[in-house]
Amino acid sequence: MKVAALAAAFGAVDLVQKATAVDPIRHDRSFAAFVLMATVCVALVLVVPLLPWTPVLLGAGVAAGGALGNLVSMLVWHGGVPDPLVVSGWIAFNLADVFVLAGDALLLSAAVVYALRNRERLRLPV
Repeated sequence: MKVAALAAAFGAVDLVQKATAVDPIRHDRSFAAFVLMATVCVALVLVVPLLPWTPVLLGAGVAAGGALGNLVSMLVWHGGVPDPLVVSGWIAFNLADVFVLAGDALLLSAAVVYALRNRERLRLPV
């Protein structure tokens, strides 16, 4: 449940940023993107907690929060997902995109460190 709570918190931060943005750039996302984000959220919340290490859970929560923020944005903003962060006038993104990238980086690096620290457990039968 810790991952779900983190996802809800990070998703909420993203949605508040999008709701308070003044005239953000918007872009559409496909139904396939919607299905992928929903699948990622569910998988991160259900599967990752099986690995009991806080950095892994934190990474999963942050990434799931980003996916959740974009998922809800697709349902709320019918004119396209708001991208209020603009760099150089041609690169636009939102906090959810940042959360997905940062969460994935933390999740993957933490999982590798966990595996290296627990090599003997990798050979156990499932």
